[in-house]
Amino acid sequence: MRDPLRHCGAVDHSSGDLLMVTRTLSQRIARLEAITDIQQLVGRYAHGADRHNNAALMGPLFSRKAEWSARGFGRHQGRDEIAAELARIGQEEIVWSMHYMTVPIIEVDDDLRKARCRWHLWELAQIKDPSDGKAPAVAHWIGGEYDSQVIVEKGRWCFERVELNLRLVHRHDAAWLPLG
Repeated sequence: MRDPLRHCGAVDHSSGDLLMVTRTLSQRIARLEAITDIQQLVGRYAHGADRHNNAALMGPLFSRKAEWSARGFGRHQGRDEIAAELARIGQEEIVWSMHYMTVPIIEVDDDLRKARCRWHLWELAQIKDPSDGKAPAVAHWIGGEYDSQVIVEKGRWCFERVELNLRLVHRHDAAWLPLG
């Protein structure tokens, strides 16, 4: 029987090109699935953040030995510490928020076990003045850039490192003064 692909010049079975095309296609699909999973991770991060950084939602997004940092909010290590500290921030400082995350730029390593993920943040927030616990929260604009490392841990993508570079934290009723 004649092989129609061989005669159109699409694939040369004799040299193993079909195996390479199949393997490449499988790798490409796996990479696209990894990117989708990481995009979902970023979405779940925003979802948890908009619920006062709920520890039960945020904790599972991080690896056991993760690190999270942002100027003004500190550096925290380990899933449990990160979840607890983010929840504290959501209860005491940023008491309401709505996160708008841009489409992340995701660079997946060839082994599909690690990736770099970067995205921009635009956030509407109500922030309490920590020096005056009785004052009402004030509306703020928050803008910044996230830079993260994500890994596969126990069969799921999670954050290994998250760094938030805040570029703007400003009251909504005042002139914008970028941070840097």
